[in-house]
Amino acid sequence: MSILWFLLIGLVAGWLAGMIVKGGGFGLLGDLVIGVIGALLGGFLFGLLGVSAGGLIGELVMATIGAIVLLFLIRLIKRA
Repeated sequence: MSILWFLLIGLVAGWLAGMIVKGGGFGLLGDLVIGVIGALLGGFLFGLLGVSAGGLIGELVMATIGAIVLLFLIRLIKRA
């Protein structure tokens, strides 16, 4: 997967996670960062569970789930 596709999936995943978690997101750059880190986190979590995601849609779902988990963690830290 090229770095451009990885960043594009990260951007979309960050935006989707912001919409799902009922937040306005963190702007274009913030959503990209949340999505890319979420993609890495999602890959790690899916690997721990022994689940693999194939194809563009599978990678997008995995990245979005990782970004949602990351957003929940960020919001928990911000409340503390």
